[in-house]
Amino acid sequence: MADSSSHTLVCSVLFVDIPEYSKHAVADQLLIKRVFNRVVESALAPVPENDRVLLDTGDGVAVTFLGPPEDALFTGLAIRENEDHLPMRMGINLGSVRLMNDLNDQLNIVGDGINVAQRVMDFADPGTLLVSRSFFEVASRLSKEYAALFKSEGQREDKHGRTHEVYLVVAEAHSGLRMSETETRLRTRRDFVARVVGEVVPTAEPAEDVLDPELANRPANVFDAGNNLIISGYTEASVNAALAELTAQGARALSPATKVSNKWIATSEHPKVKIAECKVVDLGISRVITGPTRESVAAKVDELASLGYQVVQDIEQAGSMWTAVCESNR
Repeated sequence: MADSSSHTLVCSVLFVDIPEYSKHAVADQLLIKRVFNRVVESALAPVPENDRVLLDTGDGVAVTFLGPPEDALFTGLAIRENEDHLPMRMGINLGSVRLMNDLNDQLNIVGDGINVAQRVMDFADPGTLLVSRSFFEVASRLSKEYAALFKSEGQREDKHGRTHEVYLVVAEAHSGLRMSETETRLRTRRDFVARVVGEVVPTAEPAEDVLDPELANRPANVFDAGNNLIISGYTEASVNAALAELTAQGARALSPATKVSNKWIATSEHPKVKIAECKVVDLGISRVITGPTRESVAAKVDELASLGYQVVQDIEQAGSMWTAVCESNR
């Protein structure tokens, strides 16, 4: 990214925060922020790092997009798609910003563009995305399909007495939308909801604060978040049921079910893999590992690596089995 610290730029700014974040205990805040970071990182993955500047706001994030305005729009939509994990509110504005280095020599964002983005976000309800009139005027003229994404919400006045005209990005934003170059990149992103680990039997007892019986009886979802698993559900009982299922598979709960807005979330280790299911054939300096799952073979490979072996043939599937070859480097 070129040095823009001495210039005022007109950019799209996406402001996101977690409602009532500060009301939670510190331990719960750490869990909530971990989930939040994963969602935001996934949504931003297709946008080149040189085209965006992130500012951590504690209970959220502000992202300045130096590229086309679609980047901000579809990043916001990608975040909203993960509302099942964590309810968030969002605002987008197109305005002037200046990039500058702070006292820690980290790139920072200042200017009216980010201030208005925050004000627009303040008007949003959890799970919704609002945009300012300046952003609407640009984005709605990109195509007829884009124009259909926005619904006028009228004027709102912020705490400083300034009036803002805001537009709601409708829930059916992707329906029939023509694929632009930016959207194509965003849709090929590594989805945060990468892999459902297992099915959980739904609880039949609805939570007292859930009005919709369909949501109350919906099972919790278990998602792979890299180093651990994230369990998300509409009821505490459904999340605890998921934790119990994972515990039965040998996993350890890392955090208990925590209420965040209208959702419950928790984290857990990955289930323990039974490496004994693998067969290891000794071929002198080499070892051929065969197992029924990729995970079990990977666990056995890690075990051999601790004994001084290195992988000479990556894990691959052969019929219904998975194989790998390790060789001693001693």
